[in-house]
Amino acid sequence: MTAIACELPAQRAQPLSRYSLADIQHVVQAEGLVPEISRSTLCRWLRRRALKPWRFRSWIFPRDPAFAPKAGRVLDLYAGWWEGQPLGPDDYLLSADEKTSIQARHRCHPSSPAGPHRPQQVEFEYARMGAVQYLAAWDVRRGLVFGRCETQTGIGPFGHLVQQVMAQEPYRSAHRVFWLVDNGSSHRGKAAVQRLAADHPNLVLVHLPVHASWLNQIEIYFSIVQRKVLTPNDFADCAAVEERLLAFQDRRNAHPSLFNWRFTRADLLQRLRQHDDDTAADPAA
Repeated sequence: MTAIACELPAQRAQPLSRYSLADIQHVVQAEGLVPEISRSTLCRWLRRRALKPWRFRSWIFPRDPAFAPKAGRVLDLYAGWWEGQPLGPDDYLLSADEKTSIQARHRCHPSSPAGPHRPQQVEFEYARMGAVQYLAAWDVRRGLVFGRCETQTGIGPFGHLVQQVMAQEPYRSAHRVFWLVDNGSSHRGKAAVQRLAADHPNLVLVHLPVHASWLNQIEIYFSIVQRKVLTPNDFADCAAVEERLLAFQDRRNAHPSLFNWRFTRADLLQRLRQHDDDTAADPAA
């Protein structure tokens, strides 16, 4: 039974994407492994072995051949190092990205607040009132966020965000300002490095590996925004979305706090070694 729970259903020609408790019960009885077994007994069996084959988690295979060194230098920056040297007090670190296509959904009937024994109620039907793009930069070492809303993304709008941040102190006069970005078209490749450095000589653009947005701390801030600002989505228009995003940003900056980032270069290397071991042990890999 343990072997069945640890297999993909296709290995036994089952027309299933994953096993449920009832499916495993059916398979073990159909194959004659046991004449009969109750679901409660099967559940206890799986629980003792910490098996839940009905659950799954998505992941992305690292396909950048330079994944380890690229990710490592990002983690070094989080730890306060760059190219083997400690960052100075006049060095700053910003994590930036775009949260795209934030819709303004105007509900057909007004939302009602929560009450005793009743959650907040939000009308299912809505009218689409347009969408905004939220571009933001998170100061990793100061716990501040700088953002703006645009009608679209691209090189120009991202340049507006960079100019907004770099025009103010302490970034304008800093020794170095590191900008961590993914490989989106707004800031991709050497052209972006040269373009931004030409406008801001103290700016150092650092690209993450492909498919490594989980290393970008601005994504943590965006997840907070999604939960606390945008869900449920009930806005009269795009101006209302922008107003709330910027107001939340000001509220956050009034009481800045850092993210408790603990994943290090050593953790990354251990994870990659484990991945290599698992791949080598899998005959289907």
